[in-house]
Amino acid sequence: MSELSIDATSAIERLMRFLAVEGITGQEQAIATEVAQALRQVGVPASAILYDDANRRIPLPTQTGNLIVKLSGTVSGPRRLFSTHLDTVPLAAGAVPVRKGNKIVPQGKTALGGDNRTGVGVLVTLAATLLQQKLPHPPLTLLFTVREESGLFGARYVDPAVLEHPAMGFNVDGRDPSDVIVGAVGAERFEVEIIGKASHAGAYPEQGISATMVAALALAEVQQNGWFGKIEKDGQAGTSNIGSFGGRGGKAAGEATNVVTDYVLLTGEARSHDARFVKSIVKAYKDALTHAADQVTDQLGKKARIKFTSRLDYSAFRLKDNAPVVRHALKAAASIGLPGKTRVVNGGLDANWLVKHGIPTITFGAGQNAIHTVEEFVEIDLYLTACRLAVALATS
Repeated sequence: MSELSIDATSAIERLMRFLAVEGITGQEQAIATEVAQALRQVGVPASAILYDDANRRIPLPTQTGNLIVKLSGTVSGPRRLFSTHLDTVPLAAGAVPVRKGNKIVPQGKTALGGDNRTGVGVLVTLAATLLQQKLPHPPLTLLFTVREESGLFGARYVDPAVLEHPAMGFNVDGRDPSDVIVGAVGAERFEVEIIGKASHAGAYPEQGISATMVAALALAEVQQNGWFGKIEKDGQAGTSNIGSFGGRGGKAAGEATNVVTDYVLLTGEARSHDARFVKSIVKAYKDALTHAADQVTDQLGKKARIKFTSRLDYSAFRLKDNAPVVRHALKAAASIGLPGKTRVVNGGLDANWLVKHGIPTITFGAGQNAIHTVEEFVEIDLYLTACRLAVALATS
């Protein structure tokens, strides 16, 4: 075998194996166990495999911590990190992978989970190739994160000290291994409670304060002022969205047509490559809600109360083209015949938090297509190319 060859048959079998294990976001115990077993089977010592306690700090129920593997280097050099996420979106629950030519597709009406079992397959194949071919490499840390799909939580709460402070990172997530993703947007999520006042909508409507109307007026103002969807203002760009419009406990906002709605819960997000502009978008929503609350009152002039909370989801980042991790990624890509081109994307990645933790991290794809839909599929050729690129990144 040449230095950068891989066992393609085993790599594909490995991917099919991981795709068949359910593990939606927050419920990663089964897939983590399967991955740990696969790592031991390819020669990784059990002592090198551990779980951190991120799940104890993640503010949502999470079955397990991040899975972390530490491979001792056979040559000296700064430690390198390879990362991917274990979880899939809920639409992938019950997925049964089927190979059709150069593609892997779901058998039924589910998503496939190629996002991000392709990355899981790449990292385990990397470990197998290094150990079985005895390839020289510096110290490596493999990180399999949890709850990426529901907010990048695993990467957010990982302790860089547990990773042993790698000098550079390579995250696997996406379609094309030729794309060296060097930057991504930042995002904030917000939640709004609108507390109105109930009254009989037929007999005494003037005694009520409609939370539904406050929400409607506010969202109309947001739309009219250009703060919804794709946003471009004064040379700045971003996006926003309202994800849910409902009531308490996942119920509808309001329960009867003859009662003025007294409570509405809105959830939304704002994104931009400019952290200040993200805050401007969020402020536009808050201001619109405050304005709308002033317009909807009862007969005594009382208005609705607004409880508006927001939190940082992840920070934007942009690595310079001359950053060592970027130069290394482009050189490794060229070594296996890939054109290698840098890109900036508008979605969040584990790399957002890894960079925030002080680990310069690029991201490359591994054959994912039509993710988060029932049309999802994996391109096997791209997946195998990503496996080869990972070996090049680890050994060059």
